[in-house]
Amino acid sequence: MLEIARDHPEYGYRRTAVELQEMGYPINRKVVARLHNYWGLSLMRRAKRPKKSAVRTLLQEAGPLIDLVARLDKIDDFEVLYTDFTQIRYQSGHGKAQWIPIVDHKSKLVMGHALGESPNTDLALDAWSMVRSSFRQLDLKIEGTIIHTDQDGVFTGHRWLRETVLRDRVHASFSEDGAKGNVYMESFIGRFKEENRSILWEQEDLHSLWEIVKSRTRYYNRERRRSALGYKSPIKYLNETGKIPSRYASEK
Repeated sequence: MLEIARDHPEYGYRRTAVELQEMGYPINRKVVARLHNYWGLSLMRRAKRPKKSAVRTLLQEAGPLIDLVARLDKIDDFEVLYTDFTQIRYQSGHGKAQWIPIVDHKSKLVMGHALGESPNTDLALDAWSMVRSSFRQLDLKIEGTIIHTDQDGVFTGHRWLRETVLRDRVHASFSEDGAKGNVYMESFIGRFKEENRSILWEQEDLHSLWEIVKSRTRYYNRERRRSALGYKSPIKYLNETGKIPSRYASEK
Protein backbone atom coordinates (compact mmCIF):
# COMPACT_ATOMS: atom_id res chain seq x y z
CA MET A 1 0.00 0.00 0.00
CA LEU A 2 2.84 2.37 0.78
CA GLU A 3 4.38 1.64 -2.63
CA ILE A 4 1.05 2.39 -4.31
CA ALA A 5 0.67 5.61 -2.32
CA ARG A 6 4.14 6.73 -3.43
CA ASP A 7 3.49 5.93 -7.09
CA HIS A 8 -0.08 7.26 -7.04
CA PRO A 9 -0.43 9.81 -4.23
CA GLU A 10 -3.77 10.92 -5.66
CA TYR A 11 -5.36 7.48 -5.05
CA GLY A 12 -7.92 7.02 -2.30
CA TYR A 13 -8.67 3.66 -0.67
CA ARG A 14 -11.03 2.55 -3.49
CA ARG A 15 -8.44 2.87 -6.24
CA THR A 16 -5.81 1.42 -3.92
CA ALA A 17 -8.03 -1.63 -3.36
CA VAL A 18 -8.40 -2.17 -7.12
CA GLU A 19 -4.64 -1.80 -7.56
CA LEU A 20 -4.01 -4.39 -4.84
CA GLN A 21 -6.46 -6.82 -6.38
CA GLU A 22 -4.74 -6.52 -9.76
CA MET A 23 -1.43 -7.17 -8.04
CA GLY A 24 -2.80 -10.43 -6.69
CA TYR A 25 -3.87 -9.33 -3.20
CA PRO A 26 -7.63 -10.08 -2.86
CA ILE A 27 -8.16 -7.81 0.13
CA ASN A 28 -11.51 -6.39 1.19
CA ARG A 29 -12.05 -2.71 0.35
CA LYS A 30 -13.16 -1.93 3.93
CA VAL A 31 -9.89 -3.32 5.25
CA VAL A 32 -7.99 -1.17 2.77
CA ALA A 33 -9.98 1.87 3.94
CA ARG A 34 -9.10 1.21 7.59
CA LEU A 35 -5.42 0.67 6.81
CA HIS A 36 -5.38 3.71 4.56
CA ASN A 37 -6.69 5.81 7.44
CA TYR A 38 -4.53 4.14 10.11
CA TRP A 39 -1.28 4.70 8.21
CA GLY A 40 -2.25 8.23 7.14
CA LEU A 41 -1.75 7.47 3.46
CA SER A 42 -4.42 9.97 2.49
CA LEU A 43 -2.11 12.73 3.77
CA MET A 44 0.20 12.03 0.84
CA ARG A 45 -2.50 13.38 -1.46
CA ARG A 46 -2.66 16.67 0.39
CA ALA A 47 0.99 17.14 1.26
CA LYS A 48 2.88 19.32 -1.15
CA ARG A 49 6.59 19.76 -1.43
CA PRO A 50 7.72 23.12 -0.10
CA LYS A 51 8.34 25.68 -2.77
CA LYS A 52 12.00 26.19 -3.55
CA SER A 53 13.46 29.46 -2.35
CA ALA A 54 14.80 31.94 -4.88
CA VAL A 55 18.33 31.18 -3.64
CA ARG A 56 17.98 27.42 -4.11
CA THR A 57 16.49 27.94 -7.56
CA LEU A 58 19.42 30.18 -8.48
CA LEU A 59 21.95 27.65 -7.15
CA GLN A 60 20.36 24.85 -9.14
CA GLU A 61 20.39 26.91 -12.32
CA ALA A 62 23.98 28.08 -11.81
CA GLY A 63 25.40 24.54 -11.60
CA PRO A 64 29.22 24.43 -11.19
CA LEU A 65 29.40 28.23 -11.13
CA ILE A 66 28.25 28.25 -7.49
CA ASP A 67 31.67 26.92 -6.40
CA LEU A 68 33.88 30.00 -6.53
CA VAL A 69 36.82 28.26 -4.85
CA ALA A 70 37.13 25.63 -7.57
CA ARG A 71 37.76 28.39 -10.08
CA LEU A 72 40.72 29.90 -8.19
CA ASP A 73 44.25 29.06 -9.33
CA LYS A 74 45.87 30.51 -6.22
CA ILE A 75 44.44 31.36 -2.80
CA ASP A 76 46.06 33.96 -0.57
CA ASP A 77 45.71 34.46 3.19
CA PHE A 78 42.21 35.55 4.24
CA GLU A 79 40.89 35.18 0.70
CA VAL A 80 38.80 32.05 1.35
CA LEU A 81 37.09 30.90 4.55
CA TYR A 82 35.40 27.54 5.09
CA THR A 83 32.73 26.52 7.55
CA ASP A 84 30.32 23.75 8.48
CA PHE A 85 28.48 22.32 11.47
CA THR A 86 29.71 19.22 13.24
CA GLN A 87 28.39 17.23 16.18
CA ILE A 88 30.54 16.85 19.30
CA ARG A 89 29.75 14.16 21.85
CA TYR A 90 30.31 14.79 25.56
CA GLN A 91 29.06 13.43 28.94
CA SER A 92 30.58 10.07 27.96
CA GLY A 93 28.45 10.07 24.84
CA HIS A 94 25.16 11.07 26.48
CA GLY A 95 25.44 14.73 25.47
CA LYS A 96 25.44 16.11 21.94
CA ALA A 97 26.49 19.61 20.91
CA GLN A 98 26.96 21.39 17.61
CA TRP A 99 30.17 23.23 16.80
CA ILE A 100 30.74 25.56 13.85
CA PRO A 101 34.32 26.70 13.20
CA ILE A 102 35.19 29.15 10.42
CA VAL A 103 38.71 28.55 9.12
CA ASP A 104 40.99 30.45 6.73
CA HIS A 105 42.20 28.39 3.77
CA LYS A 106 45.87 29.29 3.59
CA SER A 107 46.86 30.32 7.11
CA LYS A 108 44.70 27.61 8.78
CA LEU A 109 43.64 30.22 11.35
CA VAL A 110 40.30 29.62 13.06
CA MET A 111 38.77 33.06 12.59
CA GLY A 112 35.61 32.37 14.57
CA HIS A 113 33.58 29.54 16.08
CA ALA A 114 30.52 28.89 18.21
CA LEU A 115 29.07 25.99 20.19
CA GLY A 116 25.41 25.26 20.91
CA GLU A 117 22.69 22.67 21.07
CA SER A 118 21.37 23.01 17.50
CA PRO A 119 22.92 23.66 14.08
CA ASN A 120 20.83 26.75 13.41
CA THR A 121 21.24 30.23 11.99
CA ASP A 122 21.71 31.86 15.39
CA LEU A 123 24.71 29.64 16.08
CA ALA A 124 26.19 30.29 12.64
CA LEU A 125 25.80 34.05 13.10
CA ASP A 126 27.48 33.87 16.52
CA ALA A 127 30.50 32.33 14.80
CA TRP A 128 30.35 34.91 12.01
CA SER A 129 30.23 37.74 14.56
CA MET A 130 33.55 36.46 15.91
CA VAL A 131 34.95 36.37 12.36
CA ARG A 132 33.90 39.98 11.84
CA SER A 133 35.62 40.94 15.10
CA SER A 134 38.79 39.05 14.13
CA PHE A 135 39.07 40.94 10.86
CA ARG A 136 38.76 44.25 12.70
CA GLN A 137 41.34 43.29 15.34
CA LEU A 138 43.81 42.19 12.69
CA ASP A 139 43.35 45.39 10.67
CA LEU A 140 42.01 43.40 7.74
CA LYS A 141 39.14 44.11 5.36
CA ILE A 142 36.43 41.47 5.29
CA GLU A 143 34.87 42.80 2.09
CA GLY A 144 35.55 40.54 -0.90
CA THR A 145 36.42 37.46 1.17
CA ILE A 146 34.88 34.20 -0.02
CA ILE A 147 32.94 32.09 2.48
CA HIS A 148 32.58 28.50 1.21
CA THR A 149 29.88 26.19 2.59
CA ASP A 150 27.67 23.30 1.62
CA GLN A 151 24.04 23.99 0.67
CA ASP A 152 22.63 23.54 4.17
CA GLY A 153 19.43 25.54 4.71
CA VAL A 154 21.23 27.81 7.18
CA PHE A 155 23.79 28.90 4.59
CA THR A 156 21.23 29.42 1.82
CA GLY A 157 18.86 31.18 4.19
CA HIS A 158 18.00 34.87 4.16
CA ARG A 159 19.46 35.79 7.57
CA TRP A 160 22.88 34.24 6.91
CA LEU A 161 23.17 35.77 3.44
CA ARG A 162 21.96 39.14 4.70
CA GLU A 163 24.68 39.30 7.36
CA THR A 164 27.50 37.96 5.19
CA VAL A 165 26.83 38.90 1.58
CA LEU A 166 24.73 42.04 2.01
CA ARG A 167 26.18 43.54 5.19
CA ASP A 168 29.84 42.53 4.97
CA ARG A 169 29.96 42.20 1.17
CA VAL A 170 31.65 38.83 1.15
CA HIS A 171 31.16 36.35 -1.69
CA ALA A 172 29.15 33.20 -1.00
CA SER A 173 30.52 29.99 -2.52
CA PHE A 174 28.73 26.63 -2.32
CA SER A 175 29.83 23.06 -2.87
CA GLU A 176 27.81 21.16 -5.45
CA ASP A 177 27.77 17.86 -3.57
CA GLY A 178 27.60 18.64 0.13
CA ALA A 179 30.53 17.67 2.34
CA LYS A 180 32.32 16.09 -0.63
CA GLY A 181 32.72 19.56 -2.08
CA ASN A 182 33.95 21.01 1.19
CA VAL A 183 36.82 18.60 1.83
CA TYR A 184 39.09 21.17 3.50
CA MET A 185 36.51 21.76 6.22
CA GLU A 186 35.81 18.07 6.65
CA SER A 187 39.53 17.42 7.03
CA PHE A 188 39.94 20.12 9.69
CA ILE A 189 36.89 19.01 11.66
CA GLY A 190 37.89 15.34 11.50
CA ARG A 191 41.40 16.08 12.74
CA PHE A 192 40.20 18.35 15.56
CA LYS A 193 37.65 15.84 16.84
CA GLU A 194 40.02 12.89 16.61
CA GLU A 195 42.86 14.63 18.42
CA ASN A 196 40.58 15.93 21.19
CA ARG A 197 38.04 13.12 21.38
CA SER A 198 38.85 11.92 24.91
CA ILE A 199 38.90 15.34 26.56
CA LEU A 200 35.68 16.40 24.79
CA TRP A 201 34.05 13.09 25.76
CA GLU A 202 34.79 13.71 29.46
CA GLN A 203 33.08 17.10 29.78
CA GLU A 204 29.94 17.06 31.91
CA ASP A 205 28.02 20.07 30.62
CA LEU A 206 27.84 22.47 27.69
CA HIS A 207 29.66 25.23 29.53
CA SER A 208 32.72 23.10 30.35
CA LEU A 209 32.68 21.72 26.81
CA TRP A 210 32.75 25.27 25.40
CA GLU A 211 35.69 26.17 27.63
CA ILE A 212 37.64 23.16 26.36
CA VAL A 213 36.76 23.90 22.72
CA LYS A 214 37.91 27.51 23.14
CA SER A 215 41.14 26.38 24.79
CA ARG A 216 41.91 23.81 22.10
CA THR A 217 41.07 26.26 19.32
CA ARG A 218 43.44 28.79 20.83
CA TYR A 219 46.10 26.07 20.92
CA TYR A 220 45.48 25.32 17.23
CA ASN A 221 45.86 28.99 16.36
CA ARG A 222 48.86 29.80 18.52
CA GLU A 223 50.90 26.66 19.09
CA ARG A 224 50.05 23.62 16.95
CA ARG A 225 52.58 23.31 14.13
CA ARG A 226 51.14 22.83 10.65
CA SER A 227 53.17 21.11 7.96
CA ALA A 228 51.59 23.28 5.25
CA LEU A 229 52.97 26.35 7.06
CA GLY A 230 56.52 25.10 7.34
CA TYR A 231 55.76 23.55 10.73
CA LYS A 232 54.72 26.86 12.22
CA SER A 233 51.49 27.70 14.01
CA PRO A 234 49.02 29.89 12.09
CA ILE A 235 49.74 32.92 14.28
CA LYS A 236 53.51 32.52 14.01
CA TYR A 237 53.28 32.06 10.24
CA LEU A 238 51.13 35.18 9.83
CA ASN A 239 53.36 37.19 12.13
CA GLU A 240 56.58 36.18 10.36
CA THR A 241 55.13 36.86 6.91
CA GLY A 242 53.86 40.27 8.02
CA LYS A 243 50.23 39.42 7.29
CA ILE A 244 49.17 40.55 10.76
CA PRO A 245 50.66 43.23 13.06
CA SER A 246 53.15 41.78 15.49
CA ARG A 247 51.32 43.30 18.45
CA TYR A 248 48.44 40.88 17.83
CA ALA A 249 50.59 37.78 17.98
CA SER A 250 50.13 37.55 21.73
CA GLU A 251 46.47 38.49 21.69
CA LYS A 252 44.84 36.12 19.19
